[in-house]
Amino acid sequence: MCGIHGIYRFDGQRVEPATISAMGRVTQHRGPDDEGWHIEPAQQRCAIGMRRLSIIDLAGGHQPISNADDTTWIVCNGEVYNFRELRAELQQRGVRFKTGSDTEVMLHLYDQLGDEFVHRLDGMFNFALWDARRRRLLIGRDHLGVKPLYVHHTRERLAFATEAKALLALPDVTPQLNREALADYLHLGYVAAPHSMFRGIAKLPPATMLSIEDGQVKQWRYWRLPSRQDHTLSASQWVERTRAALDAAVHRQMVSDVPIGAFLSGGVDSSAVVGFMAKHSEAPIRTYAIGFDGGEAEQLYNELPYARQVSQLFKTEHHEIVVKPDVVGLLPRLLWHMDEPVADSAFVTTYLVSEFARRDVTVILSGVGGDELFGGYRRYLGEHYAAKFGRLPGWARDLMVRASQGLPVDRHSQLLNKLRLARGFLESASLSPDERYRRYLQVLGQDHVAELLKGAAAPTDALAAAFASAGDGDALNRMFAVDAETQLPDDLLMLTDKMSMAVSLECRVPLLDKALVEMAASIPQQHKVPGTQLKHLMKQALSDMLPREILYRAKRGFGTPMGAWLKHELAPVLARLLSADVVRARGLFEPRVVSRLVADHQANRMDGTDVLISLMNLEIWSRIYLDRRSHEDVTAELKSFLAR
Repeated sequence: MCGIHGIYRFDGQRVEPATISAMGRVTQHRGPDDEGWHIEPAQQRCAIGMRRLSIIDLAGGHQPISNADDTTWIVCNGEVYNFRELRAELQQRGVRFKTGSDTEVMLHLYDQLGDEFVHRLDGMFNFALWDARRRRLLIGRDHLGVKPLYVHHTRERLAFATEAKALLALPDVTPQLNREALADYLHLGYVAAPHSMFRGIAKLPPATMLSIEDGQVKQWRYWRLPSRQDHTLSASQWVERTRAALDAAVHRQMVSDVPIGAFLSGGVDSSAVVGFMAKHSEAPIRTYAIGFDGGEAEQLYNELPYARQVSQLFKTEHHEIVVKPDVVGLLPRLLWHMDEPVADSAFVTTYLVSEFARRDVTVILSGVGGDELFGGYRRYLGEHYAAKFGRLPGWARDLMVRASQGLPVDRHSQLLNKLRLARGFLESASLSPDERYRRYLQVLGQDHVAELLKGAAAPTDALAAAFASAGDGDALNRMFAVDAETQLPDDLLMLTDKMSMAVSLECRVPLLDKALVEMAASIPQQHKVPGTQLKHLMKQALSDMLPREILYRAKRGFGTPMGAWLKHELAPVLARLLSADVVRARGLFEPRVVSRLVADHQANRMDGTDVLISLMNLEIWSRIYLDRRSHEDVTAELKSFLAR
């Protein structure tokens, strides 16, 4: 695990070692153990570099790695879980290895297969490879987009890096807001690839490679989710296949030469990961759980009793922490690490539990992805309820919709959260399936985004593109295909990567193992989620491993009580950051619209938590990146708001 970066010059200028070194220093947190780079010696037009966090082959895994005659060089961020099997195949073909690392396996596999080598890889990775024979640079990103990769492309040069801030270290790159991405950010709460919040900096999409050869840049997609379902197997056969695939995925991702542990919330996904880890480990698995200290809103996010129950079941070496975080002190630093603002408050929780786990381990396994893969979100039931709602008389539907518009909403109250869900469903019930799903996913409606923005900004509309490429499978699997193109890589996986790597912790996501994902995408909807039984198939596959009170307990997301904090601890900061004079000075939004959104949230007239988080985080991010202030200075400023 590390961070990679590099430069290819089209203008004939040399790449200076100092420039590559400067890019690496910015991401030292990703790789505190080692650094290295290679500049092609002939014309010095191309350089690849890395910062290393040692996981596999601690002594011999220094990068870049070259082949026997130094004609191919590679740097890689991530892990290839099937590298031992691939290494054995290559050795049978006569390949001789200099190290025991998985990165060298990628190098020799490229020498044997060319660009097709990526189809043999099972892992999470981004990489850069210099082919001296062809004077060719090749960069790529893993199938699901677990590891990010940013690109800055001009007429003179193409530069790339695992984190955007490494590109901002280049002397001629000035951080500027990408207004074309702003509308999508407000709509979804994140910026979907290929765009980023920085003008001129793009994200390489998942399962994508980019090459430069003879001055020509080419980019292509090398893998997509299967779009057709297999109806030949029975429910019981799918249960057996699912259990075996889960077991195999977790086992594959336990490979490590350093201490390894697991996040444990007591939910189905993390409990399944821990259960299969315990099966394949002779020593107790180290598990880490987090809870929040405070009142009713905080207790809704406290899952420690469930985590303890699972820990006792599998006899893990369990560690837990109860926090009352200094959110004002955290937000600027974490948003600097994130590179881009997000509305998903899970980035705070992920950082806190990562920091806690890093005291003991270097590698952690997480249950991220299980809800998407096997249908665990309430939004996946929209089609089922819409069909029932559509059978009601028109007058009854109209009456219910009108009545719902006056309901108070607050996700941090159990009663008001149920009213929130009911109101959201009724307001979208008459829409097309794609637009209904958009309504479930959105942070702010497109009409409200247009009202909020000052001046015209053409939205990129990542969801429309994702729907168009989602294939012709059943409704549930089409929704997963949309998630896999948008929210999964550019929200959940991005924050998981950035927050764990902020403390030099490698986080693996076995439920997004490529083979498991391909199998799950081929399972028909009626087996995954029959009727209203969310995650039914996965729960059946785990029925003899986990108790019913874990499998069927009420779901709670891995977030924070940010809504309660916005109304209390963070209220002075929010009031200042979203005040009319600050909004007017920033020049992005209509101040009156921002003021109305704040008032509606405070009065529970709208579920504005994510909306206000997105606006607040954007302003903090802007102070750090656009105003070019240190996150320490911004923290001091925010704390001064509390002291007034």
